[in-house]
Amino acid sequence: MGKVFTVDVAKCNGCYNCQLACKDEHATNDWSPYAAQQPEIGQFWVKVQENVGGSIPKVRIHYIAELCNHCTKPACANVCPNGAYSRRADGLLILEPEKCTGCKACMVACPYDAIYFNEEQNICQKCTGCAHLLDNGFKKPRCVEACPTDALGFGDEEDLQDFIVGATVRSPETGIGPRVYYRNIPGRFIGGTIYDPIEKEVITGAKIRATNGGKTYRTLSDEYGDFWFNDLAAGKYDVVIEAAGFEYRTFDKVDATKDVNMGDIPLEKKL
Repeated sequence: MGKVFTVDVAKCNGCYNCQLACKDEHATNDWSPYAAQQPEIGQFWVKVQENVGGSIPKVRIHYIAELCNHCTKPACANVCPNGAYSRRADGLLILEPEKCTGCKACMVACPYDAIYFNEEQNICQKCTGCAHLLDNGFKKPRCVEACPTDALGFGDEEDLQDFIVGATVRSPETGIGPRVYYRNIPGRFIGGTIYDPIEKEVITGAKIRATNGGKTYRTLSDEYGDFWFNDLAAGKYDVVIEAAGFEYRTFDKVDATKDVNMGDIPLEKKL
């Protein structure tokens, strides 16, 4: 079944240690025939993407480590005219630098933007899974070894089934069989603060519901008047706010294709 990577997004604190460790391992070393020396700038074979949602003061951030997926049906290898890609017995996909002519066909084909061009050497390059280390007795790639929170994992697919079952992959619709598995990627959120503009006080215990496609989510405003709907599927939601002694507030088609801070929402007292 071979080696796979795992990424628990909930554990990633955005320290960038994985990205730095990869750069340290490859930017000053030539590991041919596994990989030629990586340029000091412009390439990140593992890169941490910061995702910021909402607006002040309701902002949430999560980080996602992205790297070559070592796919079972790799689009990059399928278009390479020179046979520069090879599959190891452990499942890692290697781009052999001595066979690459720098045509960039694989870069265009890769749906993950995980392949880079080395202008100085006129070759394409990507993550090797630190195969040079694995072949010399190391158990983990440098990025995984450097992760202080165990957000990154690596190992045999059969040994990681507890993580893989129920996990997701990036761009599954491509059908190319990515082998980097993710858990706990947050869904969208809708949040806001409810208050009484006359008394100039927040309203606690208000009932809020959000409806999309026949499914309704419910929550209450907390002691600060805040409410949150978390891990929503992207879409448009009808939001209704109900509080004792106040008129209803309704918001149609709140666009949660991105995270939404609805801001401070005043309620009018019933006459």
